[in-house]
Amino acid sequence: MTGAVLTLPEELLLLALDPVRGKPYCRGRFLAYGIAGAALAELELQGRIAEERGRVVVVKPLAPPDPLLAEFLRGLPPAGKSRFGSGVPARRWVRRSARRAEGLYLDALVKRGVLRRERHRFLGLFPYHRHPAGAASTAEQVWQRFDASRAAGHPDRRGRLLAALAAAVELPSVVRQGDRRTRKAARALAREEWPALAVQRNVRQDRAAQAGGGDGG
Repeated sequence: MTGAVLTLPEELLLLALDPVRGKPYCRGRFLAYGIAGAALAELELQGRIAEERGRVVVVKPLAPPDPLLAEFLRGLPPAGKSRFGSGVPARRWVRRSARRAEGLYLDALVKRGVLRRERHRFLGLFPYHRHPAGAASTAEQVWQRFDASRAAGHPDRRGRLLAALAAAVELPSVVRQGDRRTRKAARALAREEWPALAVQRNVRQDRAAQAGGGDGG
């Protein structure tokens, strides 16, 4: 795994998971939205999709080398083929794809030894999983790059997207720690980068539903 290039969904997972306990630092549902949004962000960085008025549009249907990104790209409607116009609403795609995207990327990182999978039971009955760091984990390097990018004001688009997604899922080390100016800049990025904005809107929808006694749809 040393020297391997990680995709944005993988980097976000490594930022968001406690390497010892394997538990997300943020809410699990929010992280799932973030992974889906990060997949869109990675596809956009590769020039395969674009955003038009809040909708995801495929501009280069040729499958990328990464098999998970290729799978997500195939699942997006071809340009001009949607019944409701070109593309699909980004916010809706993130909500519908969240759990599946998270599961696929967790499985992939476990298979590569970047994460381990531990099975636990709540109250001795209900199974759930935790994902602490594996032998091939590069979480420390991801954090070092993230902190260096943050200190430099996120000079490149990839760094800005990762910071925006981390803020959108409300990762505590991004939205609660550091000086006020840094926290404010992170929240602004979440509004400026459309994949992160799609994530943020789903997070806010869940919070509103919880406050109103609903389930968030």
